[in-house]
Amino acid sequence: MSFYRSCLSLAALTSACAFQSQTSQSPSSGVLLLQRRRGAAILAPPPLRSSPSADVGTPAVDDDYDYPGPPEDAIIKIKPRAMSRLVELKRKRDVPGASPLVLRMGVRNGGCSGLSYVMDFSTEDDISDEDEVDEYETMGIRCVVDAKSVLYLYGLELDYSDELIGGGFKFFNPNAEESCGCGSSFGV
Repeated sequence: MSFYRSCLSLAALTSACAFQSQTSQSPSSGVLLLQRRRGAAILAPPPLRSSPSADVGTPAVDDDYDYPGPPEDAIIKIKPRAMSRLVELKRKRDVPGASPLVLRMGVRNGGCSGLSYVMDFSTEDDISDEDEVDEYETMGIRCVVDAKSVLYLYGLELDYSDELIGGGFKFFNPNAEESCGCGSSFGV
């Protein structure tokens, strides 16, 4: 049985038992998409492997890189597994000769609990004077937070999990008074 077929079987079993989810695989990216009934979607990439015999839990980048951890004054604390995944994603999206990419994080209205996390890569040209920038120099990552989102994201810890069910980036926010089961929305 192929890896994806077994993943889909597991997701179908989970769907019938507890989550009532629908599962599909994006043909273009190979990303497994789990959609819960309430409309929240979780993107869970298949586990990254360095070789066919690698374990399912293999991190995106080798463990032998030197990540000193977040700067003491960082608005968002990026954990090692999240940093590993961000470095890999940035490497895939970087275009030689173009403006360097930065990680832009923020919040927007919406979601089950009132506010939703948003994160994407943008170019350094998009950084404004009001934005706050965390420098993760040794890893080549700059994390940009707009002025309105700083109050909601200060102290947030960003982690990553490559588990089949519930995998992806995880947000641990000390400012959130409530949080939804989908993990991507919160209330204050």
